[in-house]
Amino acid sequence: MKIIEHEPQFWFLLQDGIQLLLDVSCEYSFVGYSFLMVLNEDEVSCYKKEGRDYLSTLAEAINFSCPIARGSSSPYKQRNIQSLRGDEVLDAVCRWREEKVGG
Repeated sequence: MKIIEHEPQFWFLLQDGIQLLLDVSCEYSFVGYSFLMVLNEDEVSCYKKEGRDYLSTLAEAINFSCPIARGSSSPYKQRNIQSLRGDEVLDAVCRWREEKVGG
């Protein structure tokens, strides 16, 4: 798993094999949390066409929809894989940061 794009303090795009994962730093009231999902075909296509701007728009939509809120009707709610893959992402981000500091 490796970082291929990022927006400081907002999101990371990671590649794991053929999958692209978006890790978004979200806020709900006074709580900050990470929301992690695998991009679907349409999202990958939009990213390839529009680049980083698309990812920022998608990250804003995720954050605004409050997928962790009880009773949320966020279309992203069921796509959160933070509990399944969050540790891998954290390891990838730490390695990436170490490489940037060391390189």
